Amino acid sequence: MRYHSRNIVKPGDLNPYGTLFGGRLLEWIDEEAGLYSVIQLESSRVVTKYMSEINFVSSAMPGDIVEIGLEVVKFGNSSLVLKCEARNKMTRQPIITVDNITMVNLDETGKPSPHGKTEVIKGSDQQYEM
Repeated sequence: MRYHSRNIVKPGDLNPYGTLFGGRLLEWIDEEAGLYSVIQLESSRVVTKYMSEINFVSSAMPGDIVEIGLEVVKFGNSSLVLKCEARNKMTRQPIITVDNITMVNLDETGKPSPHGKTEVIKGSDQQYEM
């Protein structure tokens, strides 16, 4: 798994229990999956179609650094399927896992469109390899 982005947990990211709000983490994951897919498919018209079961493994506290890792599971005709893990950067303890995030390439009319990609673009996902 390669880790692509990092976020620090700030007071505005917390739930009533004082830990990272799950919705905020899902926002970060969706944004990172979108950016990663745009780069991999070389298309600016990529949207999230599906997220599988989300497994909250542990909490993140204020000041924790959360890093988001993505891995390509497969290339479809018009889609890209990713696997995701967000973890605490310092402890490397998983916070959340998502087995399937399906991103879809769209044409100018908003319909699924073939992207022609079959493998990961080398060098585009090596920022935080761990």
